[in-house]
Amino acid sequence: MAHFAKLGIGNKVLSVEIVHDSIAITEQAGVDFLNNLYKTNDVWKQTYVDKSLRKNFASINYTYDQIIDAFIPPRPFESWLLNETTCQWEAPVAFPNDGQDYDWNNNTKQWDLIDKS
Repeated sequence: MAHFAKLGIGNKVLSVEIVHDSIAITEQAGVDFLNNLYKTNDVWKQTYVDKSLRKNFASINYTYDQIIDAFIPPRPFESWLLNETTCQWEAPVAFPNDGQDYDWNNNTKQWDLIDKS
Protein backbone atom coordinates (compact mmCIF):
# COMPACT_ATOMS: atom_id res chain seq x y z
CA MET A 1 0.00 0.00 0.00
CA ALA A 2 1.13 3.54 -0.77
CA HIS A 3 0.73 6.33 1.76
CA PHE A 4 0.19 9.99 0.93
CA ALA A 5 0.42 13.02 3.20
CA LYS A 6 -1.98 15.89 2.53
CA LEU A 7 -0.17 19.20 3.01
CA GLY A 8 -1.71 22.43 4.24
CA ILE A 9 -0.42 25.92 5.00
CA GLY A 10 3.31 25.95 5.65
CA ASN A 11 3.53 22.38 4.30
CA LYS A 12 2.05 21.00 7.54
CA VAL A 13 0.74 17.46 7.27
CA LEU A 14 -3.03 17.51 7.73
CA SER A 15 -3.73 13.81 7.14
CA VAL A 16 -2.23 10.63 5.72
CA GLU A 17 -4.22 8.49 3.29
CA ILE A 18 -3.62 5.00 1.92
CA VAL A 19 -3.89 4.19 -1.79
CA HIS A 20 -3.63 0.69 -3.20
CA ASP A 21 -0.37 0.01 -5.06
CA SER A 22 -2.30 -0.96 -8.20
CA ILE A 23 -3.60 2.64 -8.36
CA ALA A 24 -0.52 4.49 -7.07
CA ILE A 25 1.90 3.04 -9.60
CA THR A 26 3.63 6.43 -9.49
CA GLU A 27 3.47 9.23 -6.96
CA GLN A 28 1.57 11.41 -9.43
CA ALA A 29 -0.96 8.63 -10.09
CA GLY A 30 -1.64 8.46 -6.35
CA VAL A 31 -1.98 12.25 -6.10
CA ASP A 32 -4.34 12.33 -9.07
CA PHE A 33 -6.46 9.53 -7.57
CA LEU A 34 -6.81 11.33 -4.22
CA ASN A 35 -7.66 14.69 -5.79
CA ASN A 36 -10.23 13.00 -8.03
CA LEU A 37 -11.67 11.05 -5.09
CA TYR A 38 -12.04 14.15 -2.91
CA LYS A 39 -12.82 16.53 -5.80
CA THR A 40 -9.96 18.81 -4.75
CA ASN A 41 -6.64 20.08 -6.00
CA ASP A 42 -4.73 19.49 -2.75
CA VAL A 43 -1.00 19.07 -2.41
CA TRP A 44 -0.01 15.49 -1.58
CA LYS A 45 3.40 13.93 -1.05
CA GLN A 46 4.04 10.23 -0.86
CA THR A 47 5.45 9.02 2.44
CA TYR A 48 7.12 5.69 3.12
CA VAL A 49 6.62 3.42 6.13
CA ASP A 50 10.16 2.06 5.74
CA LYS A 51 11.55 5.63 5.60
CA SER A 52 13.41 4.73 2.38
CA LEU A 53 12.61 8.19 1.04
CA ARG A 54 11.79 11.51 2.73
CA LYS A 55 13.58 10.49 5.98
CA ASN A 56 10.49 9.97 8.19
CA PHE A 57 7.03 8.51 7.77
CA ALA A 58 4.68 11.50 7.75
CA SER A 59 2.21 12.04 10.57
CA ILE A 60 -0.24 14.82 11.38
CA ASN A 61 1.60 18.05 12.34
CA TYR A 62 4.83 16.98 10.69
CA THR A 63 6.21 19.47 8.17
CA TYR A 64 7.35 18.67 4.67
CA ASP A 65 10.59 20.45 3.78
CA GLN A 66 10.80 20.66 0.01
CA ILE A 67 14.45 21.74 -0.03
CA ILE A 68 15.67 18.57 1.68
CA ASP A 69 12.66 16.52 0.48
CA ALA A 70 11.85 15.21 3.94
CA PHE A 71 9.11 15.03 6.55
CA ILE A 72 10.17 16.59 9.84
CA PRO A 73 8.44 15.88 13.15
CA PRO A 74 7.33 18.74 15.41
CA ARG A 75 10.14 20.28 17.43
CA PRO A 76 9.86 18.94 21.00
CA PHE A 77 11.69 21.89 22.60
CA GLU A 78 12.69 25.30 21.26
CA SER A 79 16.35 24.65 22.12
CA TRP A 80 16.63 21.43 20.11
CA LEU A 81 18.41 21.42 16.76
CA LEU A 82 17.50 19.66 13.55
CA ASN A 83 19.91 16.99 12.39
CA GLU A 84 19.58 17.47 8.63
CA THR A 85 20.97 13.99 7.93
CA THR A 86 18.32 12.14 9.95
CA CYS A 87 15.71 14.95 10.00
CA GLN A 88 15.22 14.32 13.71
CA TRP A 89 15.42 16.89 16.49
CA GLU A 90 18.35 16.53 18.88
CA ALA A 91 19.08 18.11 22.22
CA PRO A 92 22.02 20.53 22.20
CA VAL A 93 23.56 18.34 24.92
CA ALA A 94 23.98 14.60 24.39
CA PHE A 95 21.77 12.26 26.42
CA PRO A 96 23.81 10.74 29.28
CA ASN A 97 24.84 7.17 28.51
CA ASP A 98 24.87 5.81 32.05
CA GLY A 99 21.75 3.66 32.05
CA GLN A 100 19.70 6.07 34.18
CA ASP A 101 16.50 7.91 33.26
CA TYR A 102 16.53 11.61 32.44
CA ASP A 103 14.12 14.34 31.37
CA TRP A 104 15.09 17.32 29.25
CA ASN A 105 15.05 20.63 31.15
CA ASN A 106 14.50 23.35 28.58
CA ASN A 107 15.18 26.14 31.11
CA THR A 108 18.68 24.93 31.97
CA LYS A 109 19.25 23.24 28.59
CA GLN A 110 20.43 20.03 30.23
CA TRP A 111 19.26 16.55 31.16
CA ASP A 112 17.85 16.21 34.68
CA LEU A 113 18.10 12.86 36.44
CA ILE A 114 14.64 11.45 37.24
CA ASP A 115 14.29 10.88 40.98
CA LYS A 116 12.63 7.49 41.43
CA SER A 117 12.39 7.63 45.23
